Amino acid sequence: MPAPDTDDGEDTADLHLPPDLTGAPAGYGSERPADRPDLLDNVGDWGPVATPVGVFQLVPVDLARDLSLVTTWMNDPVVDASWRLAGPAEGTAAHLRRQLDGDGRSRPCLGVLEGLPMSYWEIYRADLDPLARYYPSRLHDTGVHLLIGSAEDRGRGLGSALLRGVVGLVLRHRPRCARVVAEPDVRNAASLAAFRAAGFRRTADADLPGKRAALMVADR
Repeated sequence: MPAPDTDDGEDTADLHLPPDLTGAPAGYGSERPADRPDLLDNVGDWGPVATPVGVFQLVPVDLARDLSLVTTWMNDPVVDASWRLAGPAEGTAAHLRRQLDGDGRSRPCLGVLEGLPMSYWEIYRADLDPLARYYPSRLHDTGVHLLIGSAEDRGRGLGSALLRGVVGLVLRHRPRCARVVAEPDVRNAASLAAFRAAGFRRTADADLPGKRAALMVADR
């Protein structure tokens, strides 16, 4: 399941927050500096969720611990076709640091299934992302990007099962959020099918930088 194309020079970190959205923080613990606003309701504290394929949890990325693994996944040709981050670890590190050192509107996470890291996720404030320029966004819309790391885990229904679990986590722990959104490439039939199976509906198509995207929405 693809992220937005990442070589257009614009990403979540490029938009400036209005003053009313940079209020008093509620920390990520040691993962986030105390003076950084929490815009995603403590993703790291959401805990596990039971899914049909096992117990799943989003674990915020630790650059020192996780860079090698995420870089390996990004260099898989299937993943690179959507994410365009193949190459040395420095490129993956730069992509992660833009979020880890940013203002808190996007959180990179490992998806851990039954204790094993097997996917990469970005949970982000879609209403504060460049994506909001391309659809009628609502305050606190939450976006998801994901990839399944291992070829053995693809094509057997894991994506849709985990998406359902993550939607449940978002809506449970972000009470102000009414919708979870995604924007897979319209040409990615497998991704579109996974989002549909997870309860997302296709509301429109949009020409984003680098791709034509299907705007997928899962309502509360």
